[in-house]
Amino acid sequence: MTVGRGGWRMRLLTLWLPLGVSLVFALFPFYWMAITSLKSNQELYSRKVMPLIVHHPTLKHYVDLITETSFLQWTWNTFVVAVLSTAISLLFGAMLAYPLARMRFAGATLVSFAIAATYLVPQPLLFVPLADLINRLGLGDTLTSVILTYPTLLVPFCAWLLMGYFRTVPIELEDAARIDGASRLQTLVKIVLPLCGPGFISAGIFAFTLAQNEFLYALIFLTKTDVRTVPVGAIAELVRGDVFYWGQLMAAALLGSIPVAIIYSFFVEHYVAGLTAGSVKG
Repeated sequence: MTVGRGGWRMRLLTLWLPLGVSLVFALFPFYWMAITSLKSNQELYSRKVMPLIVHHPTLKHYVDLITETSFLQWTWNTFVVAVLSTAISLLFGAMLAYPLARMRFAGATLVSFAIAATYLVPQPLLFVPLADLINRLGLGDTLTSVILTYPTLLVPFCAWLLMGYFRTVPIELEDAARIDGASRLQTLVKIVLPLCGPGFISAGIFAFTLAQNEFLYALIFLTKTDVRTVPVGAIAELVRGDVFYWGQLMAAALLGSIPVAIIYSFFVEHYVAGLTAGSVKG
């Protein structure tokens, strides 16, 4: 009996230890941001105190971030950009994915490969022509510039994900709707889309997260303080020369990550279902 208990203990330890270690490594960045944002400057730069513990917590960095910078404006800009970019990407992604998933036409395979290849193109190769286009349209230093450029990254992924999800919807449902007189568009809107909720949630979460955290395009196109997003505003305003305002930087990073954490916590089941559904055929 003793040997059996020892064996079960070793088995449980073998199963749970890797998970616990992975969880610690995953949560440690958030813990570090939290304790750094709660430390006073004196404690933050002191070598005599334990760096992993907050001895005298303070909210001064959060107060300074909100009162001395345009953080609230950056947060609103980030939200507007992320929501509109996600909506545009889902719309065009669905319009691109449905024909490739359901219709047979010459070049469909080539278009599918082109979508994947477009998503793999590095951002530094795209921002030069996009910057020239934005300047020609006179959209510099406006949120419209990033709202229009972010879908160049988001639409290919959304289309690729939704394409696999559309294929899981039984074709018989669409055939029955077409026999009853529904058009192709009506079939898509009334039959297919309602059945693809998890796929849209998964694609939407990814698009929202990427749009909220995107840095390169926002750094190039948004140079005025009142139109910046959180990633660019925090770096531009809280890093001055060789001086890093670590307390406020970590406060901004922690507050900026809260919306994404909330979204994932509410829709994690749909997110996983949307990512895995396209891998199962039939």
